Amino acid sequence: MTAFTKLQLRRWVDVVREDRDHSILGGLGVVMICLAVLASLVVTGCSNPSLAHAVDSPRALDALKTALDEWKNGADPKSLASSSTPMTVQDLEWAGGTRLVAYEILGDGKAEDANLRVRVKLTLAGGTGKSSAKLAEKSVRYLVGTSPQVTVFRDMLRR
Repeated sequence: MTAFTKLQLRRWVDVVREDRDHSILGGLGVVMICLAVLASLVVTGCSNPSLAHAVDSPRALDALKTALDEWKNGADPKSLASSSTPMTVQDLEWAGGTRLVAYEILGDGKAEDANLRVRVKLTLAGGTGKSSAKLAEKSVRYLVGTSPQVTVFRDMLRR
C-alpha cells in the first residue's frame, strides 16, 4: 500500500473508533434494548387474557329443558340444530336410541365460566327384547353453554 492509502485507512479507523465510543448503541446498549423490547412483548401478551363469556343461567336451563323434552318426545338429538331454538346436543345414550321416560333437574346448576353444570336424574328405558321394558334411573350432569351458540353436552367425566 502507498503511504497515502495507509494514512487514509488510519484516519478512517480513528473515525470509526470515535463513533463507536460515543454511540448509545454499544454492545451493552443493544442488549438492554433487546431485553426491554422482549419484556414489553411478554407483559402485553399476558396482561389481557381473553375470557369466555359468562353463561346466561336462565337461558341455559331453558335450553336443557327443551333438549330433554325433545328426547322424551322421541326426537333425534341432531334435529335440534335446525329447530326454532337451535342448539348443539351431545348425549351418547340419546344418540344410541335409549328412550327417556322422565327427568328431574336437580337444582339450578352451578355457573362455571362459560358453562352451567346441572345435575339431572334420568329415568331411561332401552335395549331390545326383555330388557326394553326395564326402567333405569341414573343421576348425570350436563354442561350447558349459551355463547356464542347454545350447547348441551352430557358431562362424561363426572357422574
